[in-house]
Amino acid sequence: MERYIQMSDEQFVFTRTLEPSTPCIGHIHILHGMAEHSGRYLTFAKTLNTAGYVVTMHDHRGHGETAAYNGTLGFFAEENGFERVVKDAHEVITQLHAPYANVPFILFGHSMGSFITRRYIQLYGEQVDNVILCGTGNVTALHAVGNLVAKALAKGLGKETESKLLNRLSFGSFNKRFPNPKTAYDWLCSVQQEVQKYIDDPYCGFIPTNQFFVDLTTGFATLNRKKELAKVRKDLPILLISGSKDPVGEQGLGVYKVAEQLAAVGVEDVTVYLFEDKRHEILNEDNQEAVFQVLLRWLEKYDRN
Repeated sequence: MERYIQMSDEQFVFTRTLEPSTPCIGHIHILHGMAEHSGRYLTFAKTLNTAGYVVTMHDHRGHGETAAYNGTLGFFAEENGFERVVKDAHEVITQLHAPYANVPFILFGHSMGSFITRRYIQLYGEQVDNVILCGTGNVTALHAVGNLVAKALAKGLGKETESKLLNRLSFGSFNKRFPNPKTAYDWLCSVQQEVQKYIDDPYCGFIPTNQFFVDLTTGFATLNRKKELAKVRKDLPILLISGSKDPVGEQGLGVYKVAEQLAAVGVEDVTVYLFEDKRHEILNEDNQEAVFQVLLRWLEKYDRN
């Protein structure tokens, strides 16, 4: 089922719900990544349906059908956009989870969605039973520099102007570790057909705005503060999964740094799983089924039915 849900600031967000044909054992909500949309997770969602999970997801502001309905691609808000997107997630999930309140709730975030998830569990963690962070990364000093540059560009060139410079600085080096890349997006996945689908999708690969990068890097700084990290519930099970060649996760190093951060503030159940030789979008890699099974086996450990 597809529908729009009105947010507290009167903007509308596009949502999808896919229900299992068998009795529901849990509810998984998917938060997609930057410059893509929830429709790219339908294969994953159907696998989860087969396992008994109801799956919901939505297109963030500035993305997919949400942007097409009431926004601009690559633009969150005039200010505080990252926090607004996290609030959107909470408002959407509150509505979509209501019919499934008697089953565990799992939050899955990929790439940018994993950072939104990390902020979500700082603010609303009491509502979450399990967390999966897919293709996440460490917040570094470069993000702080990017924030200063983004603010200057937003002020000088306009908030809704495409930021070709920051887009290049953010992703320009990601292909360097892969020999003979055929496209600018080979770092996403080793399956060329999947890369081409991304390139051909009008809702993928767009250049975000100056204000988007202000909001994103501001959000990164916020969620990375020790005081905010300490808000994560100590008994919340968290799985971090990535490809060992994912540049967003610094080939695994950044993923382990995030895990260490969580452990350092007392989170008791943190698991890291790296898929050897796989890139950023592990859900679309050639070992897709193995990835799905790892996720499902991890969730089975916490079966509360």
